[in-house]
Amino acid sequence: MQEQAISHAGGSALATNRVLRNTYFLLGLTLLFSGMVAGVAMALNLPHPGFIITLVGFYGLLYLTHKTAESAAGIASVFALTGFMGYTLGPMINMVIQAGGSEIVMTAMAGTGAIFVVLSAIALTTKKDFSFLGKFMMVGFFVLILGMVANIFLNIPALQLAISAGFILFSSAAILYQTGEIINGGERNYILATVTLFVSIYNIFVSLMSILMALSGNDD
Repeated sequence: MQEQAISHAGGSALATNRVLRNTYFLLGLTLLFSGMVAGVAMALNLPHPGFIITLVGFYGLLYLTHKTAESAAGIASVFALTGFMGYTLGPMINMVIQAGGSEIVMTAMAGTGAIFVVLSAIALTTKKDFSFLGKFMMVGFFVLILGMVANIFLNIPALQLAISAGFILFSSAAILYQTGEIINGGERNYILATVTLFVSIYNIFVSLMSILMALSGNDD
């Protein structure tokens, strides 16, 4: 019995390490690919697809990724999703740079990287179960969606700042939750794990840019 327990623990550790390794490898590739697509969009000065197309494109490709996550087609789906998100990012970065905010882009990028590294390190070193964040994230998701819809009509700068800050908190919780799930054996699909981490990084970066633009007075 003891040998079986040791064998099971060893197998679980190997599976966890494999998922973690594959997740970070795929995450690195998707971040690179998304950055390249964003760079092309910036160079060609492509227009932003707009709120509706962005929403439909994101959730459509997210659904496709979830449906194909257990097959090889899932890899193509995750690159399609992250590439599309990179395309939406290009025009946003161009807008910030044209408003004289090139330093804001670099600061947001550095801040996003720091947040991800710190949160990942906390989850990896403590090996804590962050599943308790699930309920907070569910409530937070609906609050953020309601806030976004309300601000389409109200257009209140303070509300936009609150929404951006909320997305940073929500995405930070998602990084802790997802990394904890991998470490504790709750997530064995590295494609789905990659998508969660990528979207969290994307949201933190965009939200930081929005907050920094507002604080600098360049968000007119």
